[in-house]
Amino acid sequence: MDKQAILSRMTQIDDKIGELYKELGGLKEQIVQMLEENTRLVLENEALKEQLLEQQNSREQSDDPDPGDKAGEGHDNLARLYHEGFHICNVHYGNLRSNEDCLFCLSFLSKTSQEEK
Repeated sequence: MDKQAILSRMTQIDDKIGELYKELGGLKEQIVQMLEENTRLVLENEALKEQLLEQQNSREQSDDPDPGDKAGEGHDNLARLYHEGFHICNVHYGNLRSNEDCLFCLSFLSKTSQEEK
């Protein structure tokens, strides 16, 4: 092998290592994003569990055996969920909203409030 071929081969290997290093950096970023999302979801899950336990405790202490029988409570619950940052529309139901109003959710809320009247 002559010196020029060795230098050419070395340059090719160096380029491949650079590409692999970039790919490794991209994978690291994806892992960091997944870990952050996982942490956020764990915290959100814990908060929702606490809220559910509080609701169950308040139901056990109330005299009303089935609070779901009250007229309009379903609408109130949906409105509460929407204001807590969740979608209530059939398009994105249960997903977190990105601090912007959703026209589908707002339309659904206004339609259900008009039906109750």
